Amino acid sequence: MENKTGLKNMRADLPHNIIMENRSKISISGVENAESYNEEEIVLHTSKGILIIRGDMLNLSKLNLDSGEITVNGRIVMLEYAEEKKSGTSILSKIFK
Repeated sequence: MENKTGLKNMRADLPHNIIMENRSKISISGVENAESYNEEEIVLHTSKGILIIRGDMLNLSKLNLDSGEITVNGRIVMLEYAEEKKSGTSILSKIFK
């Protein structure tokens, strides 16, 4: 039986690809979770980090977390990777190392 840590490590090896068509459709593989989404912003956890998609009238037309694939339609303005926040890295924890 595999624990959550083993599953996370296995999913980190998923291939992560992005295909954009005319800034109106984007297909992404290697998606582990969709954290939040609305018409202006979609936040995804991928095998290569957190991906933020910003735009107008964004719509998840395909979401299959079993295969790690997602398709978004709408006017895509920006793609950005963000660093995951580490717990316990407050200013006080840095001072008292």
